[in-house]
Amino acid sequence: MGNALQDKTIVVVGRSSGIARAVTLLCRSEGARVVVAGRDRDRLAAAYDDPAISAETVDITDDESIAAFATRVGPVDHVVSTASARARGKLADLDREKLQLSFDTKVIGPTMLAKQFAPQINDGGSFVLFSGVNAFKVSVGYLGVAITNGAVDFLTRSLAVELAPTRVNTISPGVIDTGAWDALGEDGKRDYFAHIGGRNPARRIGTSDDVANAVLFAMTNTFMTGMTLKIDGGEPLV
Repeated sequence: MGNALQDKTIVVVGRSSGIARAVTLLCRSEGARVVVAGRDRDRLAAAYDDPAISAETVDITDDESIAAFATRVGPVDHVVSTASARARGKLADLDREKLQLSFDTKVIGPTMLAKQFAPQINDGGSFVLFSGVNAFKVSVGYLGVAITNGAVDFLTRSLAVELAPTRVNTISPGVIDTGAWDALGEDGKRDYFAHIGGRNPARRIGTSDDVANAVLFAMTNTFMTGMTLKIDGGEPLV
């Protein structure tokens, strides 16, 4: 257990598993108090057996919900938004509703989080947002994901200037071994992971811990802001 976040208060918006869980547990191991938040408060609360991890309800697509959440939580040191709604599919398969939900969850929602929490971020604090590898690697079938993640990259730099000296950074994961790929089925996921891991320069698939460590770096490096950290095994290079 370290002390990089000793006595800090961290907000982690997202699910009770995968990257959000890894970030939460790492923050706790570094001495932080963590507020986990999402639509299903009961599920979040049940996922952790630790009095220093509390659960709250927030709907990232609802401005009133975000404002009420910020009021309940009060002053914090860092806000991490891992929420996403992926609009996968080729252009012919995309519809306006899926694209709007993707932007609402990953771009507009975090913008409103920043609006509500910026006045109550403690000195030295930060926001950490999430983009993704498809913002930097063009692949057929990921148009909606790409334009959403690209918008997060621009949002990060804009917020870093407007909210200074509060820092704003973004993590851009590549293919990470989380439940996000379960829809492919066991065989499909194994084959996809083998394909990606066999081609990228790191020669493996990323883990939630790889991403959580990048989030910790973003929170604790006080001379870094407006940056997108690419935790993708070098996938866009090949």
